Amino acid sequence: MPGIITKKILYGLFFIAAILLLAAGTLFLWNEFLPRLIHVPAINYWQALGLLILSRILFGSFRFGGFGWQRSKASFLNEEDRAAFKEEWRKRCEQHGMKD
Repeated sequence: MPGIITKKILYGLFFIAAILLLAAGTLFLWNEFLPRLIHVPAINYWQALGLLILSRILFGSFRFGGFGWQRSKASFLNEEDRAAFKEEWRKRCEQHGMKD
């Protein structure tokens, strides 16, 4: 039992450290590129952390094995619904002049 608790504590500490490092990366990339490209003001560390949290809320998760949207929502559909979903998108693509 103590091994499981230790593992959970270490995982939690790793997760917090990873988020703090991602915020530092966000800060660096924002301040390095965006003020010159689109003339936005530079941000501080806490604003970068807030942007990171906001992006998590809007776009998904902080999964480290890949991006949160890699698993298709269609994978939760049964075969009949999946076929109907594909047919609907095929029709939409044809309407807009797109092909496979």
